[in-house]
Amino acid sequence: MILDTLKNSELYESIHPQFKQAFDFLHKTDLVALPLGKHELDGSDLYVNVVEINGNSVEEARMESHKRYIDIQVPISAPETMGWMPVDKLKVVTEPYNTEKDVAFFADKTPNLIHVDTFSFAIFFPSDGHQPGIAECVVKKLIIKVLV
Repeated sequence: MILDTLKNSELYESIHPQFKQAFDFLHKTDLVALPLGKHELDGSDLYVNVVEINGNSVEEARMESHKRYIDIQVPISAPETMGWMPVDKLKVVTEPYNTEKDVAFFADKTPNLIHVDTFSFAIFFPSDGHQPGIAECVVKKLIIKVLV
């Protein structure tokens, strides 16, 4: 898991071959004006989901994990709190892994909460369980999906 601001994104471009393209997109695009929906940057290997989520309480937010994609999550309209926990510590499966959607859900809750400011980012790898969507309002955000 990585948490940082977009101004420092260059530090992370060497981690994955497509991170540079993802961060270039974030720097060169009017993120506020970006319409909701899926935007392909490199087919199914690299794409952006622009979503508006209804904020949830810590108790309501669901822990999730992915196997095929890395998430780069960027709140745009308001800060968001996200939980983090290593996948190998997640024990209470509520929805088993769905290969088509690349997601599993868990009832586990974590004491590891991170505050993600607008135009900052959190990167979650397949080894990272994450609990996004903790907020008191609707949050417009980008979720960049990077194929492992």
